[in-house]
Amino acid sequence: MMASQSAELIGLRVSRETTERLQHFTQLFLKWAKTINLVAPSTLGDLDNRHIRDSAQIYALAPGPKTWIDLGSGGGFPGVITAILLSEISEGWVHLVESNQKKAAFLRVALQETGARGSVHVLRIEDAPAKIPTCDAISARAVADLSLLLQFIAPWMASGATRAFFHKGRDYETEVANARGRYDVDLVKHQSIVEADSVILEITRMQQLSQGAGAINVAR
Repeated sequence: MMASQSAELIGLRVSRETTERLQHFTQLFLKWAKTINLVAPSTLGDLDNRHIRDSAQIYALAPGPKTWIDLGSGGGFPGVITAILLSEISEGWVHLVESNQKKAAFLRVALQETGARGSVHVLRIEDAPAKIPTCDAISARAVADLSLLLQFIAPWMASGATRAFFHKGRDYETEVANARGRYDVDLVKHQSIVEADSVILEITRMQQLSQGAGAINVAR
């Protein structure tokens, strides 16, 4: 499946230029993945579906010229894909937060060579709010469990205007249960279009409370 087909299958119509950017990113990724562990090697054979299409779901849920923060960007999923899709409208920006120097080097090359709308910050996630104090949306994929992610994003969510989107696998209900009692959260569950047992959890409001006082309200 080509990158353009991936975009069409999630309801995004993109230009030839954006399709070429996605294809160039794929070529770069496969080249760098030979020497850097960017994703699990077992998933490289289905890169377009497992990673690019999976990442594009995030932008499809929150399209438009937003300022994003992508936590633990790693191999560029979903951050670089969002940044490439933002190039379609020539507005918006993605701040990619990655503490690993080698992965950060790959991300910089990927953004530069694809003309994507983003920048790389070589930071630990917990240090990022001091450097990037505000955003419209947050993304994270295969970074940490929900409780820790909520702890990470708390400074940005305080404004009440920021939304967060987290890819989660089949154990997401356990993660939600473990986070109860620590946070008062409004959460929307979006079924993944790539994996039948995976979801994207959208956090629309959150507040950290005293132990045992919180609740997670799940909308389906």
